Amino acid sequence: MSKRQTLFILSFFFILQSSWAQKDFPILESSKNSINYKGNPANATDRKSLVFSDKGAWFGFGFLEPSEVQAGFSGPFLMTEQNGVWLSPSFVSLQLNDENKQEAINWKTALVSQNSYNSHLEQQFKNEKLEIKQQLVFLSGHSALQKTSITNKSGKTITLYPSYGSTLFIDDLQLSKENKTLKIVSTKSTAVGYIQFFNATPEIEITKQGYKTQTEKLTLKPNETKDIVVSQSFIFSQYSWKKENEVIAKTAFNTLLKNTQKEKETQLAQLIAKKKAIYKDNTYSDLIAKLVLTLQNNTRIAAEGLKHGGLFPSYNYEWFHGFWAWDSWKHAVAVANYDSELAKDQMRALFDYQEPNGFIPDCVYRNNLIEENNYRNTKSPLAAWAIWKIYEKTKDANFIKEFYPKLKSYHNWWYKERDHDQDGICEFGSTDGTLVAAKWESGMDNAVRFDDSKILKNGDKAYSLDQESVDLNSFLYAEKNYLNKMAQVLKLNEEAKKWQDESVALKAKIQTQFWDPTTGWYYDTTIDGKTLIKAMGCEGYLPIWAEVATAEQTKAMKENMMNPAIFNTFVPLPTLAANHPKFKPERGYWRGPIWLDQSYFGINGLEKYGYTTEANQLAHKLIHNAEGVLDKGTSIRENYQPLTGKGMEAFNFSWSASHYLMLLLEDK
Repeated sequence: MSKRQTLFILSFFFILQSSWAQKDFPILESSKNSINYKGNPANATDRKSLVFSDKGAWFGFGFLEPSEVQAGFSGPFLMTEQNGVWLSPSFVSLQLNDENKQEAINWKTALVSQNSYNSHLEQQFKNEKLEIKQQLVFLSGHSALQKTSITNKSGKTITLYPSYGSTLFIDDLQLSKENKTLKIVSTKSTAVGYIQFFNATPEIEITKQGYKTQTEKLTLKPNETKDIVVSQSFIFSQYSWKKENEVIAKTAFNTLLKNTQKEKETQLAQLIAKKKAIYKDNTYSDLIAKLVLTLQNNTRIAAEGLKHGGLFPSYNYEWFHGFWAWDSWKHAVAVANYDSELAKDQMRALFDYQEPNGFIPDCVYRNNLIEENNYRNTKSPLAAWAIWKIYEKTKDANFIKEFYPKLKSYHNWWYKERDHDQDGICEFGSTDGTLVAAKWESGMDNAVRFDDSKILKNGDKAYSLDQESVDLNSFLYAEKNYLNKMAQVLKLNEEAKKWQDESVALKAKIQTQFWDPTTGWYYDTTIDGKTLIKAMGCEGYLPIWAEVATAEQTKAMKENMMNPAIFNTFVPLPTLAANHPKFKPERGYWRGPIWLDQSYFGINGLEKYGYTTEANQLAHKLIHNAEGVLDKGTSIRENYQPLTGKGMEAFNFSWSASHYLMLLLEDK
């Protein structure tokens, strides 16, 4: 057979294989490579590349760049360790030698493709004699399996000598052998690593820098294929390695992969069926897959101090390896569309730390030796919204019963600890008396409206800003309405009436105290409620989302929101009006850049008041003009530049993905 004929047959094989994938899993095939996982980790803390993970695992993998490619996936990137470190450039990397101890294949020149799916990673290599396919899929939150399929495409029998080896980036690990298993113990984590080489009896050698493993030789007849499977596990001490190992031993790789593909295909098909009619194009179906994958990569199972599973804001940013309060509320609402149990656990993760007085900490972490939980402040009260949205998807009255008393306690805490003058209108504040923590409590850390704020003492560990905030009280108004609905579900009629009466009273106060008819906007006020703090920001349209504004007020605000000189920028609804003198669109944080949660609240608010056309126009710009949102390979960012669309701050950001997903789906 000529070389040209061989190449033709191999090409036909890959085309046929691709058509099978399209037939069996068309959504996965269409949306493949939605996030770029390619990169060459240069050291343990190199964060230039992203990683794929699944099943809530605390580790992930990617692809090495073609210039440095090996027969192994990059990583693992260990979130079990410190605030996320690379164990190695490619810890389980295959080497193949022939009978003459020569390299049987040059991985760099033989690379055919590297493809990522919501279900798994795979890469393919071929030369004139060999065709090699590697696939990696997660079995659980503790383990991933990597299969290498080696096919002899020559006309002669070939004998190959497979081996693995790697060097470590970090020196706080101890490698040892346990039978056929390579064990990895850390001085900085309770998680233990276990690497197992199947289909072979490995000879494992521990070296100063890492390890080497020689496995049994492979003899391949013409057109014969043999597989090598390796498992990589990193498991915290609260879980049983014995049980996990038993599951691994019973797992057939092909069955696991097929089941995972089916699971992801079904998940995406169900979400796509919920798309709003205006997003019927397949472009938006692919975007949904990208958004879900973003959330998937940030999902972690319970570990150590995190007693329930949930989502990081971004695993890629060093200081985001924990769960934040209002991030968690937003994640839960989005995730409830496809994984109600994860959504419930995301809510539980923060309420696990609720204090007897009702306070919820700002954020909690797996290991407080790395970073302390933040009790200096809480976050805006969106928890009841999230619980109710989960209930709408599940109709689980027991879930309402579980959370109703906790939500009541949290809601009432605001009026006990954050209402300085006891007038029924609350303020953001802190527990330690610092101004910075009080600004953090709003979630809008450096917003212009807080430039001249001062701190006031309410009581022991209770402080307020000297201003009353329109967004906070709009959230509290919405919470009263959600608590009213929950009380009705639980048949607590008297409590339901109390919540309704309170919401009516608060509505009247918000509509008068915070409203400025001259500019057609809502603003914070001084503590006495008499003077508006006129910095036109995104907090001003929260009364629309909470449905507390009047129809006339909403119409006036809509004009500002649709004005290109104010809020209808290239990417719309910046956190500060574009015509404000302190508007800072480039890395201004909350002084101009687009935050997807706030943009969503504004768009969703317009929908609630019947301004569907305007809402759709803003949503279209938000999706199409933000850099890379619809592009293959580009990750979802923390925030965006409103005038250029440039992506800024953290990569692979959960609440951005969450709110894009909410925009695309029918709110039912």
